[in-house]
Amino acid sequence: MKKLFRRAAAAALCVYLLTTAVLARELVPVGKVIGLELLDKRVVVAGFDEEQGAAAKAAGILSGDIIQKIDNIPITCAEDVRMALQQSDGAVAVEICREGKTALLQMKPVITKDGPKLGVFLRQGITGIGTVTWYDPETGKFGTLGHGVNDSSGKLLPMTEGRAYEAKVTTVKKGKCGQPGQLYGTVNSPQPIGVLKSNTQQGVFGICENGWEGQAMEVASAAQVKTGDAVIRANISGDGVREYSVKILKIYPKARDNGRNLLLRVTDPELLAATGGIVQGMSGSPIIQDGKLVGAVTHVLVNDPTTGYGIFIENMLDAAA
Repeated sequence: MKKLFRRAAAAALCVYLLTTAVLARELVPVGKVIGLELLDKRVVVAGFDEEQGAAAKAAGILSGDIIQKIDNIPITCAEDVRMALQQSDGAVAVEICREGKTALLQMKPVITKDGPKLGVFLRQGITGIGTVTWYDPETGKFGTLGHGVNDSSGKLLPMTEGRAYEAKVTTVKKGKCGQPGQLYGTVNSPQPIGVLKSNTQQGVFGICENGWEGQAMEVASAAQVKTGDAVIRANISGDGVREYSVKILKIYPKARDNGRNLLLRVTDPELLAATGGIVQGMSGSPIIQDGKLVGAVTHVLVNDPTTGYGIFIENMLDAAA
């Protein structure tokens, strides 16, 4: 990668196919952080128990392996693993998928007072925080992130269900050259505030009945966006949302589907002092120019945290339709 506009970019994420094809032309630009839980039907090895993981390691299981079957019993959740092991008698055959290739591994589960165990930590889906870009009070639909959520292989997570949670920012890791910053947050309640319907390259979309308050704003087409001054709405402390000044430096073709339609630089002194610029967790922060919602922040340049990319709001809405 060479020069400013080609430096490596890190997704500003801390880690819906809607039935209605037409969205409102006026939407509420939100800027509020929420908790996101995206689930799929894949159970992934996240690590090994320090005391009980030796057998799994010896069998050849690695972190990142997807457990597909145990003794020919399909595995779609952690409970399936427990049930399959309880039915086993001695050694088990564990079918895993690694980098798209399937392998069958033999091992003896560890016998504990709670039953047989593989001795591994399991993960299903991905959780993290992101920023709500827009909300439609008429339909309850909303969009966040401005880019997709990828799995451990770097591919778009095939989400089967998901939930959104009310959250707040607790601390900020300030970004600096070569080290992207990050927002750290906590979920306020285990009760979901919305459901996620789809995970796309242009954002995550869902429905929230109660939604977020705010003045609805006209949506700009890609052709209406121009270089120059703009603002973003961001939540970098607690649950408060503020507007911060930015400058749109360059505009790329609408046909770009990777969340990099706008190049922008943070110019607001307060935001630069607090975060260093754009940090992970700010993905989805709405970009407003001339009183119109024009896009969302998506990425930060690794070697320059003051600068990052944004997606056209038009592209987000196309993906949500």
